[in-house]
Amino acid sequence: MTDHDHSPARRDAIKTVAIGLGLAAGLLLPAAARAQTAAAAPAEPWSSEYWARKGAVELNLWRKRLGAPQAGEAARPVLFLVHGSSNSARTSYDLMVPGKGEYSLMNVFARYGFDVWTMDHEGYGKSSRTAGNSDIASGVEDLKAATEVVARETGRQKMHFFGTSSGAIRAGAFAVARPDRVDRLVLSAFTYKGAGSPTLGERAKRLDEYRAHNTRLRDRAMIRSIFTRDELAGSYDPAVAEALADQELKYGDQVPTGTYLDMVANLPLVDPRKVTCPVMLVRGDHDGIATTDDLLDFYRQLPTGDRQFIVLPNTAHSPIFSNTRQMLWHVTRGFLTLPESAAT
Repeated sequence: MTDHDHSPARRDAIKTVAIGLGLAAGLLLPAAARAQTAAAAPAEPWSSEYWARKGAVELNLWRKRLGAPQAGEAARPVLFLVHGSSNSARTSYDLMVPGKGEYSLMNVFARYGFDVWTMDHEGYGKSSRTAGNSDIASGVEDLKAATEVVARETGRQKMHFFGTSSGAIRAGAFAVARPDRVDRLVLSAFTYKGAGSPTLGERAKRLDEYRAHNTRLRDRAMIRSIFTRDELAGSYDPAVAEALADQELKYGDQVPTGTYLDMVANLPLVDPRKVTCPVMLVRGDHDGIATTDDLLDFYRQLPTGDRQFIVLPNTAHSPIFSNTRQMLWHVTRGFLTLPESAAT
């Protein structure tokens, strides 16, 4: 049985193919709501902490939007961000890098008019540490629990999802398990079968270790390697890796092995034929995990005609932290605000 609780006082309260899709965020809201939001919204997003329960596991949720929720207001579109293997939710999507510009995807999309949520999966960040390895199947159960809270708080039964790296696999697997919850789905740095991935080839050498241990070392050196392993270190500001490590290491130097094990031994974990919602695949052209051929295999099998495959130039595996991150914002915003197709 899953229990949910909102009590912040309890805690410390191919080429680039769609770059031209810049649609105004104002299309998301009725005219009266747009005018009200423009007049009353603060410059900086409002934020709040929530909790969901997956059995005995407590899951920490983080929410940002322009202005606190008000009774009777029009519901805003919900965007749920799913983190990857080595970093928790807030360092992935709400990172502050003083003097270096905006790196919070939550802030960006809150300003675009979305109600933005994210969550620490089991074993990460502020969520419960357990004896489990927080694999993809566990992540899907986390999302089931979390979306009950989001639906209750926002009134939205369907949400947009954005996942990065193994978070994209979690989001895709959730879309198969709960299609009733997913509106549009963005899979960034996604892996289907892992074909041709040099990074996964290296990780496979440690397969016995991942099977034997439910946690692995994630220290400052490992965090720095995320920004250098794709031979495009110049696409990141070094200050970003240090800011991320400063925040992430507050949670310790161990993270679960489940997604690493899944990605080297258990792929594929998402059947594209069962993903019925609109999908956008986003790949950096220097990504050492998400190869073009692997993603095209997935893309061609999607049953929906509402699909896009984006390749971002001069970008490695982590476009959310890249110097080219504004392109990611642009194509994601365009996809999530795409008008519905006319009936034929």
